[in-house]
Amino acid sequence: MPEILSQSQIDALINSMTSGDATAEVETKKENTYKKYDFYSPKKFTKDKLKMLSSIYENYARLCSSRINSLVRVSSQIEVIDVEEQRYYEFSNALNENDVLTLINVTMPDGSINGPVLLYASNQLLLCMMDRMLGGTGEDSQHVSTSYTYTDIELSLYRYIVKYWISVMKDGWSNYLELYFNLDKIETNPGMMQRIGFDETVVIVVMNVDIAGVSGKINICLPGSFLTNVFKCLEEHEEKAGQENEVVQNIMEGIKETSMEIKAELGSSKLLLRDLFGLQVGDVINLNKSKDSEVYLYVEGEPWFKGELGKSNKNMAVKINEICEKL
Repeated sequence: MPEILSQSQIDALINSMTSGDATAEVETKKENTYKKYDFYSPKKFTKDKLKMLSSIYENYARLCSSRINSLVRVSSQIEVIDVEEQRYYEFSNALNENDVLTLINVTMPDGSINGPVLLYASNQLLLCMMDRMLGGTGEDSQHVSTSYTYTDIELSLYRYIVKYWISVMKDGWSNYLELYFNLDKIETNPGMMQRIGFDETVVIVVMNVDIAGVSGKINICLPGSFLTNVFKCLEEHEEKAGQENEVVQNIMEGIKETSMEIKAELGSSKLLLRDLFGLQVGDVINLNKSKDSEVYLYVEGEPWFKGELGKSNKNMAVKINEICEKL
């Protein structure tokens, strides 16, 4: 495809033609566009890891929705709208002085304490839930100013609500790791929260909540140090699982050549000793089973299979129909 000339290049071409300079060349410059890389704040987590976090909190959103429904007695919808890596100061600068933060400690599978994970919910959302819990409609909460300050009673209700949200975080992570989340404290002044460095990498999970026409946001801030430990733990679990599978395969390979006795039991019967002494050729012993009944196959004396008696290539045989653990 021919390159499009700019207006200045067109003017230069016309001028060269009118001046009789047929050998004049018009230089065209091809603009190369490059994506700028921020060496000051490089990305720490890959897209696959962010996608995994998105999956975790989509599961958490479904669990959290049922908790909200039970609290406010009305249907709610929660969806994850963004999972983004950024610096903590970007999250902190977006908060107002009167906003309330929830600090959550996380207990790892090895017993170590990580965190804090931060949870922030918009005033409109929390006040709507409080109003509905107290018998109101919650509709007036959407007109509340962002500079609204919670009263002591509202802070108590706030604590009660976030405990419900924290209680299901463990289930949201259960498909990947066994983590335990516990409420640390409620911080009414975000500027005083200094347990995360301003330049530390964090992942922000943004969820939108809709309750009977009132919308609000829940932001969950996951510190980079916590996520680093989580992903390291996941890698160790995968490596351990791989080693265990390899051990199992090696064991199975080692015992495949072992010979084992397989015995088919047609039935059983009890006889008195005097009847046993009187047995003669041609006598018939009743096994107390019908001719079409199942036959049990024993492997080294343990019942493994159920089958039916028949023949194969003029030899007696048993067709396996079912696997059993015990008689």
